[in-house]
Amino acid sequence: MSGPNSRASLILYAKRRLGYPVIQINVSPEQCEDRLDDALELYRDYHEDATERIFLKHTLTSEDITNQYITIADDIIAVSRVLPLAQTSAYSSSTLFNITYQLKLDEVFNVSGQSLVGYALTMQHLALLDRMFSKEPLIEFNRHQGRVYLYTEWDSVIPGTVFIFECFRYLDGDVYTKIWNDIWLKSYFTQLLKQQWGENLSKYSDVKLPGGTTLNGERLLQEAKEEITKLEEDLDLKYTEPMMPQVG
Repeated sequence: MSGPNSRASLILYAKRRLGYPVIQINVSPEQCEDRLDDALELYRDYHEDATERIFLKHTLTSEDITNQYITIADDIIAVSRVLPLAQTSAYSSSTLFNITYQLKLDEVFNVSGQSLVGYALTMQHLALLDRMFSKEPLIEFNRHQGRVYLYTEWDSVIPGTVFIFECFRYLDGDVYTKIWNDIWLKSYFTQLLKQQWGENLSKYSDVKLPGGTTLNGERLLQEAKEEITKLEEDLDLKYTEPMMPQVG
C-alpha cells in the first residue's frame, strides 16, 4: 500500500497506526482536522522540506502608494528582500572596470591549490557594501498581516513600478502530494491524535472494550506527550535548516 497522499488519507493512516479499525479511536472528525492543522503549522514553520523559495513580481498600484505597503498572498511565510530590476551598483555591475570583475581577474590564477577564505571574505564584504549603497529598499514583513512595508521615498515612486520579492511560501499539498507522506509529519500527527484520544478518555476512568480490554486514557496521554517531545527535538536537530552566519 502506498503512503498517504492527501489530508484524508493521512488521517486514516494515523488512525490505523493507533489500532483502527480493530480498536475504536475515540476522536471526532473535527478533532482529527484540528490536530492535523496543528501538525502542519509546526511542519511548515520549521521543516526545511515544507517551503519553497520563489521570486514574486508585483506591479505597484496607486493604492499601494497610498497605503505605503504591499499586500502579499496568505501562503507566503517570509519575505527576505526586494530586488531591484536594474542593478546600478559599482560593486556588482557587469562592466570590465568594476571591483568584482577586477578582483576575479586578479585572483583567477592565484587560487589554484590555495585557500579561498580570503577571497570569500572579500566577496562577502563587497556584497555588504552593495546592500548598503544600492537602491534596494529596506523591508518589514509580518505574515499575520500579509503586508510588506517598504522603507523608501514613496513620493518619488510612480504606479507601474515593478518590484521583485524574494519569498518563501508553503508547499501546496494539493500540488505536491508527497508532503502527506513525510516521515516526520506522519509520526507527529499520529502522536497528536493519540494525545487527543488520551485527553478524551481521561475524562472517564478505565474505559472497557469488548473482550474485557481496558483503555487507560492517562497512560495514552503520557505516552503521546513523551513522543511529541522527542519528535519536536528531532525537528529542531535534523530537519530545520540552520541559520547561516553573517560575516561583515
